[in-house]
This record gives sequence, C-alpha cells and structure tokens, in this order.
Amino acid sequence: MDGKSRIHCDIDLDLPGLRAGNLHLPLSTNSSAWGRLLTPIVVDVGYPGPTLIITGASHGDEYEGPLGIMRLMQGLQGTTLRGRIIALPALCYPALAAGLRLSPLDDGNMNRSFPGDPNMGPTAAVAHWVNTHLLPIANAVIDIHSGGSSLLFAPSAVIHDLPDITQGEITRKLAKAFAAPFTQVLTELDSTGELDTVVEAMGLPFISTELGGGGGVTPDTVRMAHEGLLRCLAELGMIDKAPAEDHPTRFLEVPEEGYLMAMNRSLLEPLVEVGEMVSAGQLVANLYDIDRPLSPPTPLHAPYNGILVCRAARGNIARGDTIAVVGHDEKNQP
Repeated sequence: MDGKSRIHCDIDLDLPGLRAGNLHLPLSTNSSAWGRLLTPIVVDVGYPGPTLIITGASHGDEYEGPLGIMRLMQGLQGTTLRGRIIALPALCYPALAAGLRLSPLDDGNMNRSFPGDPNMGPTAAVAHWVNTHLLPIANAVIDIHSGGSSLLFAPSAVIHDLPDITQGEITRKLAKAFAAPFTQVLTELDSTGELDTVVEAMGLPFISTELGGGGGVTPDTVRMAHEGLLRCLAELGMIDKAPAEDHPTRFLEVPEEGYLMAMNRSLLEPLVEVGEMVSAGQLVANLYDIDRPLSPPTPLHAPYNGILVCRAARGNIARGDTIAVVGHDEKNQP
C-alpha cells in the first residue's frame, strides 16, 4: 500500500518510457467478494522536465477526455518528450463504465470529492490517492470535461481568476495554447470538492474544459481535446511540435448572474444555440408547463450582451436545473 491509502499503483511512475497499468483498490461487492476497482493509469517519462497530470472522465458521461487522452498517449510513441506525463483517462472508471455522471458504486461525484478520504467509498479513496500521490509531484494539471448528458457547451477551456499573478499568467498561457473557440473565466456556483480547487490552492496552473456534451462526442470535440493537449505540451516545453490553432481563443467572463435557472418543472424550448451572440434582454428560451397546456410559457432572457456558452441538453427540465449560461467578453482580452 502507498502510505495511508488503500490503493496501490502497479507501474513505476519514475522509470523512463511509456507504459500503462492500473490503480488497485480492494472492493468487495455482492458479485465479487475479493474484487478490485482497477483505474487505468498511463505514464510517459522522457528527458528531465516538468510533470503534467492529465485526467478525463471525472464524470462518466463525458467522453472527450478518455478519447483525447488515449489518442495523445498512443501518439507519443517515438516522440522526444521532455518531462513526464501521468494520465488517468478514466478517473471515475465505474461512472464511465455505466455511462453515468456519478459512480454507481457509491453515488460519488469525483469532481466534488477532493481532497478525498482513504477510509470512505471508492470515489473518495481514488480522489485521496490523486491528491496525495500525484498532485505533490505535478507542475501543471489539465482536466478534460464536457457537458455530459444534461448540458451542451460551446467548446471551451475553463479557468478561474487567480490572486497569484504568476500562477494566473501561466494558466492563461495554457488556455491560449489549448485554443478552444472560447475560454470561460468562470465563477463557480460551488467549488467545494473540485479538483480545480485543490490544485489551485497548491499554486499550480490548472485548466479544465467543457467540450460539447449532450451525452456524446463529435469529430471536432475529440480533435479539440487531442490537439489542445498537444499544444499545451508544446507550451510547457515538453514537445517540439504541435498542431496549429484554428483561431485564437476568445476569453469570456462568466459571472454568477449569467446562470439562468428553472424555478418549476418544465418543457424546454431553446431559442438560441450555444456559441451564438445574444443581446441584453433577448429571449433565449421558453419554459412550458405540460400540466397547464394553455398557459403561456415562462420566458428566459439574456442578462447582458454576450455569448450563450451553455444550455440544457434535455427537453424535460426539473426545478433548479440550469437552463442556459451567458458569458461576456473580458474587458481586456489577453
């Protein structure tokens, strides 16, 4: 075992070269008395340089991360690498296997489970291992997300405003290198337990993404994940060549008032697609009450001029669901 963790890793993370293995967590279930949860891990160690941690499928219905990471790591064979990449393409493996946002083993939300706890359920135990064994050796962290089954995003990188100037500058450089169509400078509704929160508290540069969603992938979103990771490696000086960006990323502020939510159970009629410009007061969606078929819909209006960066992917909306998110251009574009 590694320290207080119940998890052990079956590959050497320091030995030069490219290899894959698993994190092993004992797991006794109704169907497997002496079973284990096996979480895939891939490492590539090259010449001296920085250590980059890359994660995907923190939520199991988000597929760009696993696909982009596997394409990246398979393509590194024969590439001169300066530094070390440690990748967890299926950070919440049970959720990915089930196609669910949360783990079916313990209903755990991996991206609300940090810094984790070795004595709690599988989700918290894996988060604890990452927090105690990987983050202390990292120089930067990239976590690939999308909207999952419930949300649809204009493909974006995601960062936060950081009080540390140097940390913030490196983070923005990575976001510019990733070169998604948009970069959301996000105000989180609740950052408790997020990987972002613990990484940024360590003073490390961290970028996440929201690459599409709706429970599936597109050729473009998988390509963005793969090529964006390559450009970040080049930005960190770990490889020499990376694909050229399609266009510079557009930095958007996303304050709390940009989130539009449903106050009642409704059927959603979206009127604006993600990535489209909206004007203050513009009607972006109607919410209909199926129990009152002749009642006028509840309108949702854009709070300011900007871009619709996210909308609900489902037509059946619950009370409290986020329906749409509007970002606006930063006052000073980098």
